[in-house]
Amino acid sequence: MSECLFCGIATGEIDASVVADDDRWLAFRDINPQAPTHILVIPKRHVATVNDLTGDDETLVGELVRAAARIATDEGIAEDGYRLVLNTNAGAGQTVFHLHLHLLGGRPLSWPPG
Repeated sequence: MSECLFCGIATGEIDASVVADDDRWLAFRDINPQAPTHILVIPKRHVATVNDLTGDDETLVGELVRAAARIATDEGIAEDGYRLVLNTNAGAGQTVFHLHLHLLGGRPLSWPPG
């Protein structure tokens, strides 16, 4: 997936502000943050959207969520609260078609979003 921005970040071909790294996932700061803390957690393997996940990916999705929770603690936002968002397809706001979990926090987050 040489044309995929997040695949380029996952392989190190494209620079990013990495906050955590694992064999199967990578977390980095969003370049257009929507909150004081805005970190993206991605699988290193290309998966375009939530709709493309298979039963074999259940562990991977769990790892992404657990990583986000650990990062929220490390960033000092876990106690006050944070939001995890997985946008799926353009109508929901997905602009990079590589599965990514948004970790947002550091300020009060209103509801409903967007």
